[in-house]
Amino acid sequence: MTERTDQRGWTVAVSQHVFPETVAELRAAGLEVVHRDLDEPATPEELRELVADADALLCLLTDRVDEALLRAAPRLRLVATCSAGYDHVDVAAATARGVLVTHTPGVLHEATADLTFALLLATARRVVEGDGFTRAGRFRHWKLEQEQLGLDVHGQTLGIVGLGQIGRAVARRAAAGFGMRVLYHGRRRLPAEEEARLGVAYAGLDQLLEESDVVSLHAPLTPATHHVIDAAALARMKPSAVLINTARGPLVDEAALASALREGQIAGAGLDVYEDEPEVHPDLLDLTERVVLLPHLGSATAGVRRRMAALSVRSILAAAAGDPPPHCVNPEAAQAG
Repeated sequence: MTERTDQRGWTVAVSQHVFPETVAELRAAGLEVVHRDLDEPATPEELRELVADADALLCLLTDRVDEALLRAAPRLRLVATCSAGYDHVDVAAATARGVLVTHTPGVLHEATADLTFALLLATARRVVEGDGFTRAGRFRHWKLEQEQLGLDVHGQTLGIVGLGQIGRAVARRAAAGFGMRVLYHGRRRLPAEEEARLGVAYAGLDQLLEESDVVSLHAPLTPATHHVIDAAALARMKPSAVLINTARGPLVDEAALASALREGQIAGAGLDVYEDEPEVHPDLLDLTERVVLLPHLGSATAGVRRRMAALSVRSILAAAAGDPPPHCVNPEAAQAG
């Protein structure tokens, strides 16, 4: 259902269901709110209708903000996406139209790093398989060569692709908690003192893939990182290695991954994100041994999601007051507008 208030001020379009206190805070500030209070993403037509008279859009990462949507919203001044990633927003088109774009970084990296290790351990130690085995009444007795023999984690080599906030949080857990050797690959190499502090070593992508027992993806989605894990990359990994992706689905060629898992090129995979999310490649769904699939839970704690929503509100209130909004990815849009 769609609710509209008749309070004065900017009109804020809210694309999907959000926390009630998020809408309440906007209304309490005197802003008019048009809220599409539904749990599923809007169609492009619904979204264009929603933003037609809006000054700001509060959206989620499942909302595609493209040139067509921006053309349909001549009053739009701000897109506040309640997500750390913003690859679903055409930032260049927004900038050209003088529309600021904000996101919600800095509040979810620890929770996502926790989830990364949960997924890593569940995959390597076959936790989900063991749970199903026990619930099915198949656990009869302990034996040396148990059905769910897993892979070692402590003391192994972890390769991190993308050492931003989340990648660094994962590196800290790996080195301090699990005694892992940590390699990383990214666009820029860190200063030597920073590498020493984190306990990481830089490696080329090929070296990282060849030497790592676990490869964990934390890079943003860009043209350069699209399918960074393809058939050739998977062929470089150890047959005993595990791939973890809690970043963006299109970093991985899912068809190639499914083939590599079936053929034993790598030992397992833990995925929280998908190439055509929410669709999962059917060949991955058919794989159950050492393959764990989660429904995009990286930032899914009550505290983190509320902090993300609060950051979006801060951005909207700042822009409505004529101030630079925090966490703006295209401040130059202010001059373009």
